[in-house]
Amino acid sequence: MVLPDDVRAAPTELRMLTGDRPTGKLHIGHYFGSLRNRVRLQNQGLDTLVLIADYQVLTDRDISADISGHVEDLMLDYLAVGISPQRSTIFAHSAVPALNQLIVPFLSLVSTAELDRNPTVKEEVAAAGRGAVSGLMYTYPVHQAADILFCHANVVPVGSDQLPHLELSRTIARRFNARYGEVFVEPRALLSPVPRLLGTDAASKMSKSRGNAIDLSATADETARLVRSATTDAERRITYDPEHRPGVSTLVLLTALCTARDPHDVAAEIGDGGAAALKRAATEAINEYFAPMRRRRAEFAADRRYLREALAAGNERANRIAAATLGRVREAMGTRYGPNVGGVA
Repeated sequence: MVLPDDVRAAPTELRMLTGDRPTGKLHIGHYFGSLRNRVRLQNQGLDTLVLIADYQVLTDRDISADISGHVEDLMLDYLAVGISPQRSTIFAHSAVPALNQLIVPFLSLVSTAELDRNPTVKEEVAAAGRGAVSGLMYTYPVHQAADILFCHANVVPVGSDQLPHLELSRTIARRFNARYGEVFVEPRALLSPVPRLLGTDAASKMSKSRGNAIDLSATADETARLVRSATTDAERRITYDPEHRPGVSTLVLLTALCTARDPHDVAAEIGDGGAAALKRAATEAINEYFAPMRRRRAEFAADRRYLREALAAGNERANRIAAATLGRVREAMGTRYGPNVGGVA
């Protein structure tokens, strides 16, 4: 596991892979849970690759409606929060065919029992609400391993719930190297404190699909409306008690995150002001914190050509890396039947 001290000591020796599925706009839960940390690591000097996992949208959806629009939304959100095409490589699954070719040999290295045991697959199957799922859903962890290993990422920021996915990637790397020779590095997890942000319903994690999220791109008025509708409770005095007062505590935590304060101090300051005062404070804090990002997003949205050029440049670099990796894989497996196509890993 990579520790923060390791990052500070040698950031330029680390290559990080992270990303999102393009299923809609990102929200403030994504920002505090992941995006803010990505920008920090990028700015520390890590070689950062950001995957727009458009193929993974197909794992649990019968149709791929407006994927291109969702990809543009992701690009806008990335650029708005500070992910820079000059410092990071932003690319799309479907644009890197050599990456996806790795899935075939990787599938030969895992058993169906190992896929059955993967907790994230179990959760996704349950969330899909179906008796049967697609083969792509079932092999999703192997696809994710290809995402990580193709670029020789040695750092993957994850939450604790994603550790089984990363461990399978490490297992595939070890098994490939043992069978064919040293090609892949074993990626290590970078765990960082992630605040548990519930949605405005106070019942589940903030999520695009549950309709309980505040988008990064929301206007000030939309934010105010969403916060006003947030679930709290009947107790007037405001306290920070996530276990017993989830709705109130979520708004307190959001206010604290946006103002760089301790949530207990925020709660004490509001005191007997009740839910109305808490919601006013949360609305003001959120709108003030995200106002610069929202302005940048609007500026980038006015220049769609730049979005396409930035993604094309990222796709080009990802293709060079993937071609070089696939060449090494073919060499190791004895399946190279002609000259290697260029590319550098």
